Amino acid sequence: MRWSDIGESSNVDDRRGVGGPMMIGGGGLGVLVLALVIWLCGGDPSQLLQSGGPDTGSVPHPGAASNRPMTEDQSRAFAGAIEKSLEDTWKQVLAQQVHVRYSDPTLVLFTGQVRSACGFTTAAVGPFYCPGDQKLYLDFAFFNELRQEFKAPGDFAQAYVIAHEFGHHIQNLTGTMNRLQGSNRASVALELQADCYAGIWGYYAQKQGRLDPGDTQEALRAASAVGDDTIQKRTQGYVVPDSFTHGSSQQRMQWFSRGFQSRNMSQCQTFK
Repeated sequence: MRWSDIGESSNVDDRRGVGGPMMIGGGGLGVLVLALVIWLCGGDPSQLLQSGGPDTGSVPHPGAASNRPMTEDQSRAFAGAIEKSLEDTWKQVLAQQVHVRYSDPTLVLFTGQVRSACGFTTAAVGPFYCPGDQKLYLDFAFFNELRQEFKAPGDFAQAYVIAHEFGHHIQNLTGTMNRLQGSNRASVALELQADCYAGIWGYYAQKQGRLDPGDTQEALRAASAVGDDTIQKRTQGYVVPDSFTHGSSQQRMQWFSRGFQSRNMSQCQTFK
């Protein structure tokens, strides 16, 4: 992806290395309560329940086909550029398609654990959006996990992850988050719609000439890799569809593609 000339968003809060209080108290009950809070905030609590945290490491170099590591400065510049591209795109799309007033979210970069309006959260849950403070939270270690564990390398795969969380912010602005909540089915609908919104942004990035050959395939591989069925097969060896909270790999690829091809929010009605 060609992002180096985009510039960086001013709405990035870099808390890496700051750390935060450890989650203590309540033992297993405390973990379950945190998992519930994370689920309500749009995150994936399954990784918290199954893992003590992700490995740390490097992420792919932007625009490179190989898995060469990215420096800290490059990671920060990349995230800031994608955030700015998303801001510029959605400011126009919301006004043109649904006539909703747009406001920028904040992208929070953290390491290990972070405090949000949704509570204390560890990097084990992956990137997430908290509607209470309208912020996206990202630990770069997830990109390393995406590359190594999920076998989905590439800078556009990483951009897809940020665009997906940004999609939750759009749901918050349009009121969809308030209307859909309280069940696994509602959670899946919200997650798939965020994938569709990520696809809409991807279309505009392509229109601006920012996509390289193979970028859309990188996003589709990432969408497939984080499908509930794929994750369950990898972590427990079998699939329980009734427990899905984000959708299957096929669904996630399908809705990203629908957004990319239609570039219209009206085609992202996953809850109908």
